[in-house]
Amino acid sequence: MELISATQALSDACARLAAQTFVTVDTEFMRETTYYPKLCLIQMAGPDGFACLVDPLAKDLDLKPFFELMADESTVKVFHSARQDLEIIWLLGGLLPHPFFDTQVAAMVCGYGDSVSYEQLVNDVAKARIDKSSRFTDWSRRPLSEAQLAYALSDVTHLVTIYQVLAAELLSTDRGLWLDEEMAVLTSPETYQAEPAQAWRRLSGRMRKPREIAVLMEVAGWREAEAQSRNVPRGRILKDEAVIDIATAGPRSVEALGRLRTIPAGFERSRTGTEILAAVERGFARDLSQIAVPERSRSRGGGNGALVDLLKVLLKAVAEAEGVAPKIIATVDDLEALADDDHADVAVLQGWRRSLFGDKALALKHGRMALAVERGRVTVRELP
Repeated sequence: MELISATQALSDACARLAAQTFVTVDTEFMRETTYYPKLCLIQMAGPDGFACLVDPLAKDLDLKPFFELMADESTVKVFHSARQDLEIIWLLGGLLPHPFFDTQVAAMVCGYGDSVSYEQLVNDVAKARIDKSSRFTDWSRRPLSEAQLAYALSDVTHLVTIYQVLAAELLSTDRGLWLDEEMAVLTSPETYQAEPAQAWRRLSGRMRKPREIAVLMEVAGWREAEAQSRNVPRGRILKDEAVIDIATAGPRSVEALGRLRTIPAGFERSRTGTEILAAVERGFARDLSQIAVPERSRSRGGGNGALVDLLKVLLKAVAEAEGVAPKIIATVDDLEALADDDHADVAVLQGWRRSLFGDKALALKHGRMALAVERGRVTVRELP
């Protein structure tokens, strides 16, 4: 199992795979010490039995043939849990694979559970086992061991069978359209564009006051930009807990910043401390009338906890009856929004999700539907 390390060899391999109806793809990468992932290995396989491993760290290797294959409209690109793989392709190649298929999403539609693992699908669908001992090894070190190469190759060879089985199931159940929304998110450039101005949204769930959110916007945005420019994890710049503490306390002096327990001793007098205080001041200068408290922050205080729990039971009952994972139908945030507002702008009140669950949820909410237990299972009943 030699690695492809020359551009011509990669071009030949990609040409062979481009002639197939689909190609399975996976990557190995490292990002423990960096903001952006470091691509260390590419694995690909086709339904004709051909498979290859590509060394992106090889000197002078041009990945252009790989990116051309990813953009080839005549070949479906199959991944499992593709978000991070697609992020790498977007960052390095400036494109997203199309047409595209994610077996984890498809498995949820086919009833294999929420966020089903690749190992589980290999066991349940491909009827095989994989050796995971190399999973967390250092993929940037060369040479790679035979065990690493075998593990990496298994990530795409078994995926051939998994794709064929899931694609057939989707065709037989006419649920292929259910994947469209999820695939659209994964193949949207916006998904992978980490804008510093939007970094605050990851942490906004705990915020309750416009002033706190205003400071959070500036401090989180500063941290994101700093992490990107230095290519280090955002936690190396400032921990999430510290960002939240700063947003909540709003320190406006060196002494006030130093009193926060999540700030290391002496940190407040460093260059970074000065930049944090400047970000806090920018937050205080924001127009609070333009700061909206996130819906999620408001809804949890709305007194609808029991109703949300009831909707969760309904969701699980519908998912079991339809043989689909609950997560693909609705999230907890969707249920909270629905509990608060019959006309909430959430996916569960649109398209197939509304037909499958949303209308039932509204009927249950307003007493037009009931839940019952029959033979040990929760069932849904319409009321007269």
